[in-house]
Amino acid sequence: MDIEGFARRALVDHDEESVQKSLQEKILEFKDIKPEQASKMAQAVLDEVKYTLQIEDHPDESLKKLIKYPKSGIGMGQMGVGSRGAGDFFVHRQIAEIVRSSHTNAFINPTAQDDGGVVKAAAGADEVYITTAVDGIHSRLSEYPFLGGFHVARASMRDVCVMGSQPVALLSDLHLADDGEVAKLFDYTAGVCAVSELTGVPLVAGSTLRVGGDMVLGDRLVSAVGTVGISPHPPTARKRAEAGDVILLTEGSGGGTITTTALYHGLFDVVWETMDISFIQASEAILKAGLLPKVHAMTDVTNGGLRGDAHEISQTTGLGLAFWEDEIRQLVNPKVLEMLESLDIDHLGVSVDSLMIIAPEDVAREVEKAVSSAGVRIGRIGEVDATGIPRLITDHGEEELKPLFREAAYTKVKKIVGDLHPEDFEEMKHKVERSALEAIAKKDEVVARIKEKYDK
Repeated sequence: MDIEGFARRALVDHDEESVQKSLQEKILEFKDIKPEQASKMAQAVLDEVKYTLQIEDHPDESLKKLIKYPKSGIGMGQMGVGSRGAGDFFVHRQIAEIVRSSHTNAFINPTAQDDGGVVKAAAGADEVYITTAVDGIHSRLSEYPFLGGFHVARASMRDVCVMGSQPVALLSDLHLADDGEVAKLFDYTAGVCAVSELTGVPLVAGSTLRVGGDMVLGDRLVSAVGTVGISPHPPTARKRAEAGDVILLTEGSGGGTITTTALYHGLFDVVWETMDISFIQASEAILKAGLLPKVHAMTDVTNGGLRGDAHEISQTTGLGLAFWEDEIRQLVNPKVLEMLESLDIDHLGVSVDSLMIIAPEDVAREVEKAVSSAGVRIGRIGEVDATGIPRLITDHGEEELKPLFREAAYTKVKKIVGDLHPEDFEEMKHKVERSALEAIAKKDEVVARIKEKYDK
C-alpha cells in the first residue's frame, strides 16, 4: 500500500485529524508496532505531504512547472497500459515521440516500436552495433520470485536476440517493498542466474532497493532485467520486412504470462513447460549459420500475442501479413494450447513466447534447417504482402487480425476487467497525447534553461 499516495488523495476531501487516524490504522494492518509509533509515523507522512503541497502557492511559476507534472486525467489501468493492447500501444507511441524529440542519435530508437534499441559505435577500424533491451517482471509473479526472475531474464535476452544481436551481459534492477521477505531477493536472483548459466551470458551489475522506501507497505516485488548485445551487422529490425517474405514461427511454450495463467488456475504442471531456453537456442542457431544478415526481421510473440505483434509490424512497415491459423496452432506447446482452450483464452491474444522470423523464400529454407538442427520445432505460418492489413486465414475465410484493447484475459480478474475498447477511447487518446506534448514542451524549456546557464 502506498501510504503517501493515500495521504495525498485523502487530504483533498477529509480533515487532517481523520486522515491521520485512518492512516494509523492502515499502518497497523501491516506493521507489528505499538499504536503510538504508528500514530507518529502517520503524522510524519502527513507533515511531509503537506510540505510538498505548498508548491501550489509558490510565486515562481517556472519552479511550479518544473516540480509538478502535466496531468491527462487518465489512469494506467483505464488506458490499458501494460496490458499489451491498443491502449498500451498508443501510450508507447507517445513515449517514443518524447524520445524522438530529444534529437539524439540512435540507429534504432523507440519510434520503431521494436523489441530493443540499437546504437552504432566504432570498434577500431570497424563498426559494431550495440543492442539494449529491458523487461519488467510479470506483476503476478511477485510471490514466485524464482519464476519471475527466470522469465524476465529470458524475456530481456529474447528482445536482444530478435534484433540479430549476441547477448553479452545482463543487468538486474530489483525493488522489494518494506515488509517483503529478504529471501525473495535471493530466489529472484537465482532465477535470473539460472538463465545466465544456461546461456553463458553473465549477470554483471544491478541495483536492489525498496519499493517506495518507507512510503509503501506490503511485500510486493517489482524488478527489471536489462540485456546488452553486440553485432557486427545491422539489426533485424521490423521495418526491413518486404512483400513476398515468408513468415516462420518456432514452437511457443510461454513465459511469464503462461506461468501466471497456470498458477492462478491451479494448473501447476504447465509451469514446467515454460522452463526452457529454446527461443535463445533458435536465435543462436540462426546466428551461427551466418543467416542473420539475410533475415529481414525477427520478433518474439509477446506483446498482446500474435494479434499485437502483427499489428505493430504492419503499422511500422505499411505492409500486410497473412497468417494461417491451422499452422499457428501446430506451433503452440500442446499442454499450453490445451490449457488455453480449456480456459477459453485466445492463443492469438496472449504471449506464447515464440520466435517469429520474416525472410525471403530461399533464406527461410536455410533458417528452418538451422533451427530444426538445434532441436527446436519451426514451421511456416504465413507470408508478407502489400495489402497493408494483417489477416488470419481460417477454414471459414479471412478476418482482419486486430489487437484487443487489452491482451486476451488470462486470469479471472482480467476477465472481469474485460478487453473491449472503451466508448470514449478516442477522447482518452486525445488527453493522453496532449499530456505527452506538454511533457515534451517542459523538457525543451528545462534543457534550454540549463544550456543558458552553462553558456554564460
